[in-house]
Amino acid sequence: MTDRLELGEDALAIAASLLNICRERSQLVVTAESCTGGLLAATLTAIPGASDVFDRGFVTYSNAAKSEMLGVPYWLIERHGAVSEDVARAMAGGALTHSHADLAVAVTGIAGPDGGTPEKPVGLVYFAAGRRDEPISSEGVQFGDLGRNEVQRQSVTHALKMLRSLL
Repeated sequence: MTDRLELGEDALAIAASLLNICRERSQLVVTAESCTGGLLAATLTAIPGASDVFDRGFVTYSNAAKSEMLGVPYWLIERHGAVSEDVARAMAGGALTHSHADLAVAVTGIAGPDGGTPEKPVGLVYFAAGRRDEPISSEGVQFGDLGRNEVQRQSVTHALKMLRSLL
C-alpha cells in the first residue's frame, strides 16, 4: 500500500462504462460522499467528457454538512449514527432533491485507521443508490481493516457498480 491515494484502474473502467451508458440514455448522475471525501466524484470526472452526464458531487464529511447540504435530518444522524443505512439512503435522496440528476449514489463509512467501535468497526461502509422518484436501495459492506486508502478505493468501486446496476 502506498501513502498516496490513487484512482484504481478497475474503478476508472467502470466509471467510463457507466458514463457512456448514461450519455446514451441522457441520464445525469450525482454523488453524495462522506468517507470517500470526493474520490468518487474525482473518479467520474477523470473520464474525458464526464461533464455531459455528471451533474455534481456533494462531499459531506461532517454531520452538519450532511444536514445542511443534503437535508439529512439531525435526528436521523443522532438515532442511527452518520455511518448507517438510514443516513446513506437520506444522503442519496437529498442528493437527488438538491440536483438535476436522474441517478444518485451515496457513501458513508469508517475508513480508519481510527473511529471504529465494536458495533461499527473500521472498514464498515454503507451505500445507497437510486433513481429519481423511485425507491432507494442500500447496503452495508464490511471491507475490513485494510487501511484507509484501500477502504476508500474499494468503496468507490462498489459505489460505481451500484450506480451501474441501476442502468
